[in-house]
This record gives sequence, C-alpha cells and structure tokens, in this order.
Amino acid sequence: MKKKGFISSFLVRLKFSAQMAASGITSNLLRTFLTVLGIAIGVAAVVSLMGIGEGARQAVVAQFESLGQNVIVIKSNSKEYNFKQNEAVDLQERVEGIEYATPVVNAANPKTNSKKIAMRWRRNDFELEVLGVNNNYPIIRDHNVMSGNFFTSLHVKQNAPVAVLGYNVAMSFLNGRSPVGQTMKINGINYRIVGVMAPKGEGNGDGIDDKVIIPYTSALRISEKKDIEEIWAKSNSSDEADLAMVQLGRIFKRKIDGTVINGNKDQQGNPDGGVVDGGEIGGDVSVEVPMPPEEVPEETPKEENIFTKGEEPITITSLNQLVKQADQANRVMSLLLGGIAAVSLLVGGIGIMNIMLVAVTERTSEIGVRRALGAKQEDLLIQFLLEAIYVSIIGCFVGVVLGAFAVNLATKYGLDAVISGQSIKIAIGVALSSGLLFGVYPAINASSLPPVEALKRS
Repeated sequence: MKKKGFISSFLVRLKFSAQMAASGITSNLLRTFLTVLGIAIGVAAVVSLMGIGEGARQAVVAQFESLGQNVIVIKSNSKEYNFKQNEAVDLQERVEGIEYATPVVNAANPKTNSKKIAMRWRRNDFELEVLGVNNNYPIIRDHNVMSGNFFTSLHVKQNAPVAVLGYNVAMSFLNGRSPVGQTMKINGINYRIVGVMAPKGEGNGDGIDDKVIIPYTSALRISEKKDIEEIWAKSNSSDEADLAMVQLGRIFKRKIDGTVINGNKDQQGNPDGGVVDGGEIGGDVSVEVPMPPEEVPEETPKEENIFTKGEEPITITSLNQLVKQADQANRVMSLLLGGIAAVSLLVGGIGIMNIMLVAVTERTSEIGVRRALGAKQEDLLIQFLLEAIYVSIIGCFVGVVLGAFAVNLATKYGLDAVISGQSIKIAIGVALSSGLLFGVYPAINASSLPPVEALKRS
C-alpha cells in the first residue's frame, strides 16, 4: 500500500515537472528556436552526408553486381599471352567450380584500332561498340533477353552473322518497336537481329545497353584476329568461385612460366642447348633451343616487355571480391562523413548547455518559489532535464526533415543519395544523448540552489 502511494505521488510530481518543462521552453521562443536550430543543423548534416555516402556505396555495388554474380574475369595484358579460341571450353572442363565460360572479344577496326565499328541501319550510318561472346553470355552476366532470343552455340561455331542489340540501341530503331528479324550492316556485312537484351540501366553492365552483341567468332573476323584477350567464367557460388580462382592461378602460372622459357627469356639461359617443356593449356609444347654461336654477338638494346614494365601478364579477378572491397571502402567513407557531421551535433549539445545555464540564472526566482513550496531537488532536476530532452526531440524532428530535403535535392541534381535508416538512428541517438548529457550540469545547478539563496538572488 505504501509502495503504491509512493508510485502515485512520483507520477503526479513527474507530470507537474513535465508541464513546467514545457512551460519553460515556450516562455522564451527565441531562445528555444536558437537551441533547436543547433540540434537540427547537426541532425540534418548527419542524415544528408551519410545519405550521400550510402547512395554512392549502393551505386558502386550495383555497378559491380550488374556484371553478374560469382563471375571471374581472366584478362591478358600482353599479346604474348593471348588465349586460344578453345581455351574457355578447356577451362570449363578442367577447373572445378567453373560452370560456364565464354571468350570475350571487344571488336576493333584493324586499320584504326578504334573500338567503334561502322554500322548501317536502313539509310542511317553510325558507329557502335561490338562485343563478341558465346551463347553462355546471358547466364554468366545474369542478363535476360527482353525480346527474341540469344544466339546459339551453332551460330558461334558457324560464324553466323547474327546480332543481339543492347536495350538503348534497340530503342533507337523503329521508334521503340522490336527490331527482331530485321537486318543491319556491321562492318559492311549484313547481320540478322535475333534478340534484344533487357535494360541494365545507365552506368551498369559495363555499358552493355549501348552495345551490339555478336558471336565472338564473328568479332574475331571483324578485328582480323585469331586469339582471345579475355575470358569470363562463372561459378554457382562464391565458395566455388574462390576455389576456381586458386586453380586458375596455378594453371596460368604454369602457362606464363612455360611461355617465358620457350620464348628464350630464361634469365639463367641454357648454354648446353636441349629441349624445354612448356605448360600451355591444351598440351605441352617442346621447343629446341639452339646452341649459342662461338662468336660473341654485338650487344643489342633489350626489348621492353611486360615484365620490365612491372605489369602482370595475366590478371584473374573475382567480381565478388571487388564488390566486397568497394562495399567496405564506401562504408568506411560513409562513417567518416557521419563522424564529421556529428561534430555539429556536439556543438549543438554545447549550445543546449549554454542556453540552459542562462535559463537557470534567469529563473532563480521560479526555482526559489518552487523549493519554498515543497519541491524536492529531484523535481527540479527532472524539470530541467526534460527541457533539454524536449529541445533535443524537436531538433531531431526538424533535422530529419531538413536532412531528407537535402538528400532529395542532391538526388535531383544527379548525386546518388538515399535516406538511410541507419543515419537517422545514429543522428537521433547522438542528438538525444548530447541533449541529455549537456543538460545534466545545468539541471544539477538549478536543483542544488537553496530556497533562501534562490529567493535572495531574485
């Protein structure tokens, strides 16, 4: 019974303190407005800056993910280490974890080495980038066909003149109607359009929406090449992709070592002559190294190769790892931006303390009267703490609205920004904590004033 009476009494006193706190912040609106403004600016800064950072992170991750899940890119950085046309199929059969693979040929004009290939659609002449792949491309890149079909393995084997258009390319033909079944000229040869790819979006899919896709055999013919410079492979899971990366590293290390030895680039040399085995995919290669001449030849300048440039002859890249690295880097950047913006919240909290200290000085008479009428020290402590919390809550609400407005404004002007729930939680948490923390000292000062002293000061 006694406990119930204590709780009831405490609730009545808490209600009265809350009313007095509300009356305190409304009695001087200008002072309250300035205090709220400091908190609101801090919250808005955190929400907007972290929103911009989070938007940038999502945009970068989306760009990598648009290239496909569990994809491995094998690229040659030197003409000496190009891949044979059947090497993608060999890798698919030899490497555990690789389910699909395709040679990749970025067609180029053999005369000008330009990546833009001349095309003609009806009476219109233009130039576009041409990508050569095999029939596994839609699966590897997780890219669906929107209209028609993708070319088949038979088209690839027969070097068939068929093409699949990127979304933007197709939309520019026939006023948005499907061009499937129509014919267009690519590098002077008639190609039949068999399909249109679904849109990937601006900046995604390595700009595939603005490209034309043809069999890699046809792309090699346009470029007048025989070898492949790039291979894309796909695994069913990230674990299988990691396993495939290890095996691919071993395979191509043997290939590079064999090419260096067979290319007479062995630093140790082979003065006795003989046969040295190579390690290329598709079988070992044996090359007879001739005996050195008796006469010492004149020194010739060393030919610059990829090793003297400090580059890797073949790079093997996992897109999964790139996504993780980009995601981690952008998360750190978002937290740094949020930390910088949180400094303004600290300034806002100091502003609350200053205003509350001024309020305590101005309201000594009120404090003295309340203490004389029986208000306890904890009642005054709760009142002034509630005033600080009220101001912080109002500042949080206004700051979130301003931050959301700033994010929408940034999006309108082309920045990738989103309203992050995490940033709102962090901003509100820091704002309320700083309001409570910096409101404690003024509240203690107010509650510790003796009644006689408070009445004497008034």
